[in-house]
Amino acid sequence: MEDHEAVAALRRGDISGLDALVRRYQTKAVRAAYLVTHDPGLAEDVMQSAFVQMVDHIDQFDTSRRFEPWFMRIVVNMALKAVGRQAHYLPLELGADWLPDPQPGPAAAVEIAEMEGVVREALRALTPEQRAVIVLRYYLGYSEREISDTLGRPVGTIRWRVHAAHTMLRRLLRPYRSERQSEGGES
Repeated sequence: MEDHEAVAALRRGDISGLDALVRRYQTKAVRAAYLVTHDPGLAEDVMQSAFVQMVDHIDQFDTSRRFEPWFMRIVVNMALKAVGRQAHYLPLELGADWLPDPQPGPAAAVEIAEMEGVVREALRALTPEQRAVIVLRYYLGYSEREISDTLGRPVGTIRWRVHAAHTMLRRLLRPYRSERQSEGGES
């Protein structure tokens, strides 16, 4: 069932539309929420709440547009609100079932784990809004216009947030890159 068929089914009260959308977007939604919240449990809560909100507001969806950006806007906005409600950040738990496991060899696995840890800590230093634009731009592949539409912010604000996030990430990752270059790991 295609997205437009699933939306039409939901509007008719046919729950099979929800099933199709959950199957298609559940993993992407929880991953996006996780990348913003850095909390696996909270990310799952956000994903589930986003589907409930989507169903509650399906009549507001403009069927002339793509479903995914509309739904991911709900996910990212709910993740941002959830982070704002948290008093503190919980530690990242690796190994959740919904994170990809590429099965690298032992040496590569150690190097990948080290790099993921460094990047994770750098991402954690960003504001939730900066993490959201990084998730939308590089994880979900949205254009600046789509991010603008998704977050309801002007394109200029989105460009500034992406730029600020890039600048911060470069600064935070510079020591790691310098260390890797001096070890001969990168040129």
